[in-house]
Amino acid sequence: MLLDTPLCDFGWKAPDFTLKDSDGRPFTMSDHLGDKGLVIVFICNHCPYVQAIGKRLASDAQTLIDGGTNVLAVMSNDYRAVPSDGAAYMKRFAAHYGFPFPYLIDEDQAVGQAYRAVCTPDFFGFNGNGELQYRGRLDDAGMGDPSNRTPELLNAMRQIARTGRGPSHQTPSIGCSIKWAS
Repeated sequence: MLLDTPLCDFGWKAPDFTLKDSDGRPFTMSDHLGDKGLVIVFICNHCPYVQAIGKRLASDAQTLIDGGTNVLAVMSNDYRAVPSDGAAYMKRFAAHYGFPFPYLIDEDQAVGQAYRAVCTPDFFGFNGNGELQYRGRLDDAGMGDPSNRTPELLNAMRQIARTGRGPSHQTPSIGCSIKWAS
């Protein structure tokens, strides 16, 4: 099911969380909230939208990380219902796309629910105070040709790092619905 994310709720405070990666290492959101901000992106392995942007996401994330903005990815899908989203596959998926950021498992889906995540991919860009400033898409290429793309997330997070505020115009991300446990 194809969904759009809601508009940015400017100033919404990021709830803290601790989740583990596929190797069982814990990561706490507040430990990654730096002066220049933090991106939290909800993704999964099987989504064709995530697969289409995987390399661009890794590249843009590395640019952000190099500039002092941290990135965390969260997998909130019910991997019992969608086994290809399980931990062993997450590790391979992250390696395949060269993710330079932790890819975390939201086992009980509490983080996805707390953030009101809608689809994969779903991007949340926070300033250094943990206030939401971006709820848009990675870029304008989507699943198409990325040769002349506008890197909207990258541009927004650079602005947030400089000013603490996100752009007033944001285009929602589209993707597959998060698979919630029944």
